[in-house]
Amino acid sequence: MEARFKLFGNTVATSFVKRLTMASKVVDESTLPEATYELVKIRASQINGCGYCTDMHTKDAAHAGESTVRINLVAAWREATVFTEPERAALALTEEATRLADGGHVSESTWEQIRKHYDDDQIGALLAAIAMINAWNRLNAIARTPAGDYVPGQWA
Repeated sequence: MEARFKLFGNTVATSFVKRLTMASKVVDESTLPEATYELVKIRASQINGCGYCTDMHTKDAAHAGESTVRINLVAAWREATVFTEPERAALALTEEATRLADGGHVSESTWEQIRKHYDDDQIGALLAAIAMINAWNRLNAIARTPAGDYVPGQWA
């Protein structure tokens, strides 16, 4: 598969991508656990059907030491026993927030779990992370950025 539009082949798109990358530093520098951040990026990318982002974030998670079992079970996290309660809350929020356009909403029960497990700074980072990965998913899915060739750290 070939990209229909190269995000780094256009001045406007490249400028936007660079700014989006800089905005993500806020989450990178937050106290949100790195494992939670990666799980959120994987799950939203799966829901949005973004092959490039799914490829990138599963490889990044593995490179950071995440287990193959946990990575493989992200799509079925509700039935899996390998995720902590805080991670489960973050995955529920990710699913509900990513599916807003499908007529969904963030439920009160999910929000209660988020409040139970995360402080305000972590919640801010979680909201930013979900918004950010959804933006990346849309950019790459629309541009049809091919998946499979990503190497961990290549954009560092």
